[in-house]
Amino acid sequence: MEVKIGVQHTPREIVLESGLSAEEVERAVGEALDGTARLLSLTDEKGRKVLVPADRIAYVEIGEPTTRRVGFGAL
Repeated sequence: MEVKIGVQHTPREIVLESGLSAEEVERAVGEALDGTARLLSLTDEKGRKVLVPADRIAYVEIGEPTTRRVGFGAL
């Protein structure tokens, strides 16, 4: 699952591939935004943990992972 997180006052967004389902990511974001958790904590597919302060989250985009196309037939 591809997750893009926009952070306030930061020009770039955080993009990570997570092994979680869309519902699990949405639940984690909801807990961070409603005050249950002070940090949004997600782990990517390589085991790296991403922590974002809940009060700095501008937006979260949840989508399917995209496969990279290689070669001339990828047009």
